[in-house]
Amino acid sequence: MLEMIFLVPFIIGITAFFLPRTINRLLLVLTGMVHLFLSVAIWVNSPAAFFPAFFAVSPEGTLSLLVISLLFFLISVYTLTYIKETPIPKEKIFIGFLLLFLSTMSMATLSDHIMVLWIAIEATTLASAPLIYTHHTVSALEATWKYVLICSVGIAMALLGSILLSVSLDAGKVNAAISFSGLVAVAQSLDPRWLKAGFVFILVGYGTKMGLAPMHTWLPDAHSEAPSPVSALLSGVLLNCAYLGIFKTSKIMHAAGLSDFSGPILIIFGLISIIGAATFILRQTEYKRMLAYSSIENMGIIAVGTGIGGFAAYGAIICLIHHSLIKSSLFLTSGNILLGSGTRLIEKVNGLANRAPKNFVAFFGGFIAISGFPPFGLFLGKVIILITALKAGHFIAAGIFIFSLCVIFAGLANSVMRMSFHPADPSLPKNIPEHIGLLWPQYTLLAASIILCFWMPASLQETLVQAASTIGGGF
Repeated sequence: MLEMIFLVPFIIGITAFFLPRTINRLLLVLTGMVHLFLSVAIWVNSPAAFFPAFFAVSPEGTLSLLVISLLFFLISVYTLTYIKETPIPKEKIFIGFLLLFLSTMSMATLSDHIMVLWIAIEATTLASAPLIYTHHTVSALEATWKYVLICSVGIAMALLGSILLSVSLDAGKVNAAISFSGLVAVAQSLDPRWLKAGFVFILVGYGTKMGLAPMHTWLPDAHSEAPSPVSALLSGVLLNCAYLGIFKTSKIMHAAGLSDFSGPILIIFGLISIIGAATFILRQTEYKRMLAYSSIENMGIIAVGTGIGGFAAYGAIICLIHHSLIKSSLFLTSGNILLGSGTRLIEKVNGLANRAPKNFVAFFGGFIAISGFPPFGLFLGKVIILITALKAGHFIAAGIFIFSLCVIFAGLANSVMRMSFHPADPSLPKNIPEHIGLLWPQYTLLAASIILCFWMPASLQETLVQAASTIGGGF
């Protein structure tokens, strides 16, 4: 039964609130293993849903589910050692909400009904908000409220957009299910005016949760205040779930022949996000906030690729996958740095290459990867988007794209070089942990990005092409 993929972590997550700490730690990793097994089974067999009107397997959903499952398993392994290094207040609540977060994100990837997807994405907010407030500080409380309020406003707009999509059925006098697959099938008969209005509201609504500028203001605070395993999930996984809502709506627009309307809007929001990230990264003083703005940049890149369409849509999905792998690795490594240094300030972290060589390799490798250099997969995705943009005649957009990426690289390089090679202050702590449990998940994620750049299983490649083709992309 398809629904088991989110029911299992939901039931275990509720149970975790009442179990002893040692059992919960074991359940966290075991649930991650079971979830990864079920995700691979769904990818291979595409089982039918018990409630087919609400849930279904789709190429983009399957890809997102595989990424979620792999990342959660590795992050759960990291978390076991992480909570031994630093005390987590109310650990049972922390682990319980981690599992509920996994459940809601999994539900979002398999949702086919428009309103069920909306419910799932709203549920991710409710499940992740307590995780941001884990350390119970004033700044964490502020970040949590900012996250809840801004995302709630965004999700309300997405609700209005979803209603407008359903209105396009009545306006077009079409009898079909209020699901993404159902609307795609009858897209040519839907009222284009309501479709356009619905797309705009959904883009702004889910774009808020995705971190697109100018609706991004919750993201830097939430990512910097949350514990590093949570930051890795927020940036590597949650943003993808919000993108699914935009992607699925773009499928309807493409099927209705309205890509000329939706594409430019996506490109504009994407470029604004990249420019905004470039502006803030240049003068960023905290490394976790710097990584958060990098996530905004990459969400903008994905939006630009989706808006251009064609081969760029394929590049956008490649960027989606590799950003998740790389950014999760970076946030986990930043967690190690924070554990050892006790500060998020860039100027207070020096000499990583000498003080913590294993963390330095992971952090510097992540910097190279997120900057879009080979042999990591983001290089391939960004090049595909750029070449397609030039071939499609988007010269101004391509120029802004290149310039902004150069500025972002300069800002990242300045901070990372200082943290890595600036002479270490002898008064600073030198006990940055380098336990294998706090390092091998990052190395695994970076290795996965390299491997997938050069070799991808044929079935995974086929799934990726199928996802891109639904919005006019592919080879």
